[in-house]
Amino acid sequence: MPPHPAPTAIAGALGANPGTVLVYGLIVAIPAAIVAGPIFTKLAQKFAPDAFVVKKQLTAFGQQKAFQIDETPSFGISVLTSLFPVLLMGITTVYTIIYNDGQPFKNPKGIDAFITMIGNPVAAMIISLVFALWAMGWHQGRATKDMMVTVEDAVKSIAMLLLIIGGGAAFKQILIDGGISKQISDLFIHSAISPLILAWLITVLLRVALGSATVAALTAAGLVQPLMAASGINPALMVLVIGAGSLAFSHVNDAGFWMFKEYFDLNVKQTLQIWTVLETIIAVVGLGMALILNLIV
Repeated sequence: MPPHPAPTAIAGALGANPGTVLVYGLIVAIPAAIVAGPIFTKLAQKFAPDAFVVKKQLTAFGQQKAFQIDETPSFGISVLTSLFPVLLMGITTVYTIIYNDGQPFKNPKGIDAFITMIGNPVAAMIISLVFALWAMGWHQGRATKDMMVTVEDAVKSIAMLLLIIGGGAAFKQILIDGGISKQISDLFIHSAISPLILAWLITVLLRVALGSATVAALTAAGLVQPLMAASGINPALMVLVIGAGSLAFSHVNDAGFWMFKEYFDLNVKQTLQIWTVLETIIAVVGLGMALILNLIV
């Protein structure tokens, strides 16, 4: 969900309000978390018990530092820092629903302009970054020089993500220029299949083939755009089903698969049993919830 770069980019491509996507996404996320969390965990412990053995030291992390409680930020400020961009975008969404029927202000001024500004995904992330520098850095007594080293390492990771997003957008445009989107639109123009289900299936196929959830989602967004325009589907729900489909069937061609494997010291079989199934459950529940919301909103 926004402010993650991929959903934010998809929301922009499909003309969806990021705040609306966030609100609907939270509604979808609650049952998905329940089903894929405690319910699936109880089942997974039966068919893959070895994967749940607690390991004190994880080889992927190398030497691990033992932190003292008094050296770490409090739980409350840690949660607040993590959720700060979500809170800013949520405030904007609630404000626009109350004062403008959920539609963006055409010529915002005064408080309207301020609320619109803090709810913009880019502005929300910048404000949250400044807050995080204070909450996780200066407020904890850390030196500015040490904090800049952490920021530099984070920028290196973001640079690779931006390259992935750019590559996904370029690949999407190649497919669109090749006429695939028109062929798909023509193929299902008289089909009884819901455009939401179709968008989910397209994203799942791309996810399985390409591995990257970001590339699959960005590519699918370009392909289903004509279908969405023709059917009048809520753009926010289309963003959610594409996001859900991009999580399905994570396997060996997905970098996240290997990160999960190494971080929890699992073997490939265990990772397929836990991570792949868990991601697919989230994708299926996400689709189901989006279809239910489509009947309501």
